[in-house]
Amino acid sequence: WELYCLEHGIQPDGQMLSDKTTGGRDDSFNTFFSEMGAGKHVPRAVFVGLEPTVGDEVCTGTYRQLFHPEQLIIGKEDAANNYARGYDTIGKEIVDLVLDCIRKLVRIHATDQYLK
Repeated sequence: WELYCLEHGIQPDGQMLSDKTTGGRDDSFNTFFSEMGAGKHVPRAVFVGLEPTVGDEVCTGTYRQLFHPEQLIIGKEDAANNYARGYDTIGKEIVDLVLDCIRKLVRIHATDQYLK
């Protein structure tokens, strides 16, 4: 996401750089970002991880303000590199939460597309 932000003039806090907000700006970044209130842009993505340490890195890193907290779904324990454990046990605990988040994003973006 750092590269997307650099390419489209979006700061780590989600705000556009001033030179992008004036004049005829290129709106191609809307493919990857949604504009929230007060001009903040967040990725159009849901981030899912079973291991909490990876999520902690995102939540404390340079781009921590870029991500919407409802779109970060972080589990409480990892699958210990065991596919069956991640798929059958731990992953099943968060699958409903992930699907609800995806449904919400699709509804929001489908509404945005019809309004334009």
